[in-house]
Amino acid sequence: MNIFAQKRSKSAAFPLSPVAAACTVLISAMSGSVFAQAPVAGQPAAEPMQTVTVSGIRRGIENAISVKKDSTSIVEAISSEDIGKLPDVSIAESIARLPGLAAQRVAGRAQVISVRGLSPDFATTLLNGREQVSTGDNRSVEFDQYPSELLSGVTIYKTPDAGIVGQGLSGTIDMQTVRPLAFAKRTIAMNARAEKNSLGKIANAKDTGNRFSISYIDQFLDRTLGVAIGYAHLESPVLDNETGVYEPWKTDSRPGVPGGTYITDGIKSVARSGTNERDGVMAVLQYRPNKVWNSVLDLYASDFKREETANQFEVHIGGYNGNYTPGLQFSQVTTSGSTLTGGSASGVYPLVRGMYNDREDKIKAAGWANTLRFDGWSLFADINYSKAKRDELSLENNLQISNAAGDPFLDTVSLNFRQGGFPSLAGRNNYANPATLYLRNTIYGSGYGKTPKVEDELTGIKLVASLPMMGAMESYFSGIDVGFNVSDRTKKKRQPEGNINTVGNPRTIPAELLYNQVDLGFSGTGFIPSWNVPAVVSQFMKFAPTDTEGYLISKRWDVNEKITTAFVKANIESEIGSVSVRGNFGVQMQKTDQSSDANYFDGTAPAGQQVKPVHDGKKYTDYLPSLNLAFGLSDGQTVRFAAAKQLARPRVDQLRSALDFGVSDTTFKPGASGGNAQLDPWRAKALDISYEKYFGTKAYVAVAGFYKKLDTYIFTQTKTYDFAKFIPGTKAQTAFGDYTAPYNGQGGTLKGLELSASLPLNLVAKALDGFGVSASGTFSNSSIKIEDPASNIGKNITLPGLSKRVSNLTLYYEKNGFETRISQRKRSDFVGEIGNFANDRTLRYVVGEDVVDFQIGYSFNEGSLKGLGLVLQVNNLGDTAYETYAGTRDKQLEYQKYGRTILMGANYKF
Repeated sequence: MNIFAQKRSKSAAFPLSPVAAACTVLISAMSGSVFAQAPVAGQPAAEPMQTVTVSGIRRGIENAISVKKDSTSIVEAISSEDIGKLPDVSIAESIARLPGLAAQRVAGRAQVISVRGLSPDFATTLLNGREQVSTGDNRSVEFDQYPSELLSGVTIYKTPDAGIVGQGLSGTIDMQTVRPLAFAKRTIAMNARAEKNSLGKIANAKDTGNRFSISYIDQFLDRTLGVAIGYAHLESPVLDNETGVYEPWKTDSRPGVPGGTYITDGIKSVARSGTNERDGVMAVLQYRPNKVWNSVLDLYASDFKREETANQFEVHIGGYNGNYTPGLQFSQVTTSGSTLTGGSASGVYPLVRGMYNDREDKIKAAGWANTLRFDGWSLFADINYSKAKRDELSLENNLQISNAAGDPFLDTVSLNFRQGGFPSLAGRNNYANPATLYLRNTIYGSGYGKTPKVEDELTGIKLVASLPMMGAMESYFSGIDVGFNVSDRTKKKRQPEGNINTVGNPRTIPAELLYNQVDLGFSGTGFIPSWNVPAVVSQFMKFAPTDTEGYLISKRWDVNEKITTAFVKANIESEIGSVSVRGNFGVQMQKTDQSSDANYFDGTAPAGQQVKPVHDGKKYTDYLPSLNLAFGLSDGQTVRFAAAKQLARPRVDQLRSALDFGVSDTTFKPGASGGNAQLDPWRAKALDISYEKYFGTKAYVAVAGFYKKLDTYIFTQTKTYDFAKFIPGTKAQTAFGDYTAPYNGQGGTLKGLELSASLPLNLVAKALDGFGVSASGTFSNSSIKIEDPASNIGKNITLPGLSKRVSNLTLYYEKNGFETRISQRKRSDFVGEIGNFANDRTLRYVVGEDVVDFQIGYSFNEGSLKGLGLVLQVNNLGDTAYETYAGTRDKQLEYQKYGRTILMGANYKF
């Protein structure tokens, strides 16, 4: 198809602005003039919309509209088009299309979600209403680990509900699996896709992959027992071309560079190669022997493996070349403003590096829920357990052009920095010849390695009684819910690491360990060799990782949280004249006991006694009232209002008690940096209002406004600290010194406006039957500014995760089995949270993205092929880049391209 072959500009690929589309649809719909369903005078009111069986895109949209319409809270929803068939290959991509939500891409995939302009730290993720563990240092879930094929839908609660346990401050994302007794009969669904990436093969990595899933749902014992089992497999290539510079951009003097010029210490060009593999299993056992008892056992497990190698050319331009002569000298320098844009750097000693990473994440979750319905009241009991485990191995090989005698071969490198594209870096020496590249003690050593491990374990027990209202209150309230939940969560991190040293004389990489050469032509660098990094380490090097060295002690920590939650919630169901009133109000009490155990290194203590334990923690209690009201007006109109106090617990890694401690040799003052187990949570007060107009379950338009006042915000600061318990036996002459750690700082406000609409265009004109549009635009602003000294992107940093403009647009056509869809998601620049080489969190400005996906398919609805569907998908149709920068766009940090992904396959259900 020409759509894949032709290079289109962004405007040509999808000329309609999503925000304009959202506003146009919204205004047109609210005017009412485009719809022909209004009752005519003298005739009976229009009958309810005809009940028909819908499938595919429309089925998913209509089910999601029903969830939104019927909810007592302000929510957004995704519903699968069919069993095992959510609308996107990634659950995060589906979620990111909803109003007020935005995805941050990690390694080219939508992986973490921001809700209403707040970072992923402020949202929580549930699976069937149960809080989930995570494999990262934090509590935010990586959605790649949950196959979309095993989920039936997702509901995002934007306003709190006193009865929801584990809810977030910005929102609560509840992923749901199927309930087998909700199906009328046995259902078996299979889904298969073949995948190809447009970047082509890199090193030893293929450019093809595959996805497969199968789901089985059945009912037994006169429909009292239901079973659902699902399995999903993913094998997907890891491919990208990228460039990056050393942080920070600074004004250090360099020979030949005008004083005051912002410049970096180094630059690299990388072609990444590898594979993602994931296997996920879901099982549901539902037993409902009568109208009194309903029992559901949920089981979920996933195993996600990512193996990759960054094949890179790298050069230090900060003046260090191993102390060889001649030294660094710039010439032909060009600048823009006060930032370096190009030049020639001589006296440098480039490296060819292999950076290998092998990561395996395992998640297991189980929950058993029982509902007992008695005469007028019910009892709900749930026990749940989940555990996540991450094992990671990072290895590094460093090569430089040399000879058997170890002589250096310095080079001159031409540089050209640019915004919105790859910078160029090209040396004059030949770096494609593996016979001249030696594994040796280079200017960066011969190698370094890490073996991070994370374990996260969570248990919970929940009990809820739903009681009727009595007497006069019965006309205002449908009932009252009283419940409690107890959870116990422990997260542990270990990170042994160390040098990887060569054994014996310097040597080249043998031919049997070489892969295909890697083309770095996108940065003008040319070809470099690639090789089997783990095999080189195993055969020619020594790696003995440890976590007992002084500088590594603080990377080992345990954090424990015990949360006791009790709540009472009154459910409102009444009328005020002709206006129906639904909703709830209540209060949730959260009692938190957080603690951390770790070690610190005391260099003044005798050998063997330098590693000392440290325990810290805090207890606090919060009372969180919430109110949700939904006023049902005539003609399918609903006005919603919500008010609440909210909280989000600190990042888990911020709660670590681990610290790097020392005493100055000159001032004799103690000092340290580390975590803070005494942190209070983020606390906020929130107001929400929404107007929604529904046209049955086929269409809706909505306008929503939100306001949050954050009492505090957690960010890294340096404050005076009492080190009295750390200084006995040291040379410290005072107990007070500087401690750099996360603290509760000043908060601020966040406010925004959301416009959204979903409309089948046959409501506008019958000639447009089959066509439809879904669109949304979110406009947000915040007064919050934070500091993060470790991130090197300046002061007064905007709120992480906040894009001032986020928009989504989907145009689709579906009729007589044929369906096609094109979707666009856009967001403006934002501050993202990135994991750096040290496996530490850092902040970077991320250039706003415009990602377009396309799908076309056909489903057979009759005949011998009934139940079969064929589909072709193209993700990231325009090959949108991922770009980060420091403070201003002329100080680019990273530029990455992941190619477009083409998937072709079939679905079959019977």
